[in-house]
Amino acid sequence: MRFRENLVGFTDLAAFMRKGLLQAALGAATMLAAAGTAAVQAFTLDDVTARARQLIEQPYAAPVSNLPPVFSKMEFADYLRIQPRRDKFEWQDLATPFKLAFYHQGMHFSSPVAISEVVDGKVHEIKYDPAKFDFGGLNFDAAATRNLGYAGFRVLYPINRDGVQDEIMSLLGASYFRVIGKGQIYGLSARGLAIDTAWQDGMSEEFPRFREFWVERPKPQDRELVIYALMDSPRATGAYRFVLRPGEDTVVDVQSRVFVRGEIHRLGVAPLTSMFLYGPNQGVRGNNFRPALHDSNGLAIHTGDGQWLWRPLNNPEFLSVSAFQVTNPKGFGLLQRGHEFHRYEDLADRYDLRPSAWIEPQGDWGPGQVQLVEIPTADETNDNIGAFWTPEKLPPKGQPMRHDYRIHWTLNEPALLEKEVGWVKQTLRTDGEVRQANLIRQLDGSTAFMIDFEGPVLAGLPNGTTVNAQVDVGGNGEVLENVLQRNPAIQGWRLTLRVKVKDPRQPLELRAALVDGKKALTETWSYQLPARSVRAP
Repeated sequence: MRFRENLVGFTDLAAFMRKGLLQAALGAATMLAAAGTAAVQAFTLDDVTARARQLIEQPYAAPVSNLPPVFSKMEFADYLRIQPRRDKFEWQDLATPFKLAFYHQGMHFSSPVAISEVVDGKVHEIKYDPAKFDFGGLNFDAAATRNLGYAGFRVLYPINRDGVQDEIMSLLGASYFRVIGKGQIYGLSARGLAIDTAWQDGMSEEFPRFREFWVERPKPQDRELVIYALMDSPRATGAYRFVLRPGEDTVVDVQSRVFVRGEIHRLGVAPLTSMFLYGPNQGVRGNNFRPALHDSNGLAIHTGDGQWLWRPLNNPEFLSVSAFQVTNPKGFGLLQRGHEFHRYEDLADRYDLRPSAWIEPQGDWGPGQVQLVEIPTADETNDNIGAFWTPEKLPPKGQPMRHDYRIHWTLNEPALLEKEVGWVKQTLRTDGEVRQANLIRQLDGSTAFMIDFEGPVLAGLPNGTTVNAQVDVGGNGEVLENVLQRNPAIQGWRLTLRVKVKDPRQPLELRAALVDGKKALTETWSYQLPARSVRAP
C-alpha cells in the first residue's frame, strides 16, 4: 500500500516525479457550479454543504477522462514542460498580493476540476485558457486542448521577498494539499479525508477527490485567502472552507462538513501524509552519506487532559497501525523535529527546511483515536506514514460531521508545546552491549536507546532537584539497564535504556517520561520496536 499514489503537486514537478506521485488516476469529474455565473448575495460554506448533501442522494459518478492521446500518453518529462506563464497568473493585473496559477491536465490528471472565483458574493467560472500555459515546445494540434481544463491550482504570495511571488499552497490530486511558510519547502501533505486507510488487506482504501473549487478574490489589503471545496467519493461527500494565512508559520483554518454515503470502517479526519525512510532511531541503510532521510520523524499528541505524547516514527518490516485513545484532543501532528543541516546533509532535497504540520482542533471533537499508520518502504519515493483522527461513532446518512481545525505549518516545533513541558530532542538506537572487566564492550543481543530530553523546564531546574525516569515496558520486553544522567551539551537529560525483546515476531512498546516527584517534567516518549521476521536456525 502506498500513500504517494494519490498526492499533490510540487512547485518543482521534477520533485513531484521523484516522489512517485503518478501511480494512480487522480483526476476529478467535471461538474460546473450550480450557481454558474448567476448573481447571488453571498457565497458561504452553507452553499457548498448543500451541494454535498445533494450528492449523497445521487449515485456516485466516477470521473471520466477527456484527454486526447497526445496528453494522456505523454511521458512525465513532457508533462514537466507544461508550465503556467507568470504573465498570465490569475489576478496578475490586480493589486492583491495573492495570485493563482493552474495545473494543466495530462497523464493521470485526466479529468478537469471546476474552479470559480467569488467576487462580491457572485460566482464566476474561471474558464480554461491554453494561453495561460507555456507548453515547452510540445507538438500537438491546438484543437486538442479545446475541451480540456485545469487539474488543480497553486497559490502564490510574496512570502520571502517583497514583490516576488512564491508558491505557498498547492492543490492537485484527490483531496491533497501542501502548504509552506517563510523559508520552507514542501514536505508532508494534508488532505481532506481518509477512508479505510490500512484497513485489513488495504484494498478497500478510498481517496476522496475535490471535484470543484471556489476562491474568493482578495482585496488589496487582504492578507488571507478563502477557498471552498466540494469533495466527492463513493462512500462520502463533503464541503470545506479553507482560510490561508501566510507568514513565518503559515496557518490554514479548515471547516469541514462531511456526509457518509456508504459503509466506512476507518474514517480519518484531518489526515496528514508523510515519509520516513530512516533516522538515528532506526539506523542508516547501506552506505549512505545522509544520517537521516524523512519528511517527518515523529507523531506528537496533546491529549484532552493535557498530557503530551511523542511517538518516533519507524519504517517497519510489516504494516503497523497504532491507535491512541483520546477524548477531545487539543492537538496532534506529524513533526520534523531538528532542522539543523547536519542532521540530513542533503543539499538537493533540503529535508532540514521541510515543515511540521500541527492540527489544532477547534471545539470538542468527542471520543475517538489518533491513529498512526506506518508502511514498509524501500526508498523515499513513497509516502509511508499517515496520521489522522478517527471519531468513535459516525453519524447517520444525511447528518454532517462537523470538524473545524487549524493547521500550523512550522519549523518552530518547540513553540507548539507548553512552556512548562520538556520534549524529546532525539532518539538514538543501537545494538545493546555490556562492558566487560577488561573494559572491552561486548554485544549481548539486546537493543539500547538513548533518549535526550531538553527544554526550558529542564534547563531551569534548581540545583538539587530530584529528576527520575518513569519507564514502562510491555510484557514482551525486559529492561536490562535504566540510567538517567545530565546532558550538559543540551542543558537537558539523557535516558539510556537497554532492553531485551522476548519475542521479536511481536512489537515491543516502551514508554518513558521524566518526573519530579509526581509532577511530569516532559512529554511521554512512546516508542514501538517493530516486529521483525526471524530466520529459522
